Amino acid sequence: MKQGSEEQLNSAFAALADPVRRALIARLSRGPATVNELAEPFPITKQAVSKHIQVLEQSGLITRTREGQRRPCHLDPAALEALTSWIDIHRLTVERQFRRLDTVLDTLKEKES
Repeated sequence: MKQGSEEQLNSAFAALADPVRRALIARLSRGPATVNELAEPFPITKQAVSKHIQVLEQSGLITRTREGQRRPCHLDPAALEALTSWIDIHRLTVERQFRRLDTVLDTLKEKES
């Protein structure tokens, strides 16, 4: 995923809106896995899991490689970093605003005392 690409961010956040896809990402955070391995804990078909994997792949959150007959899925750490960077930028902005508000409120309290 290209850092800062709004389209990629939109695609990744949309992909993560689904609980099955979030669970797949959580599983892949522990290491690569095949579709069969990823499908194991879910009460849905392998085809449904494959479609979820396609969405994650298209959003740039995961990649697939070929190892002989196996096609394991891998989490793309750079893609997750782009998401967390975007979140952190906005979180820090809000935290600064709250710190300024706290300072103003503390000043007003001191004046009242």
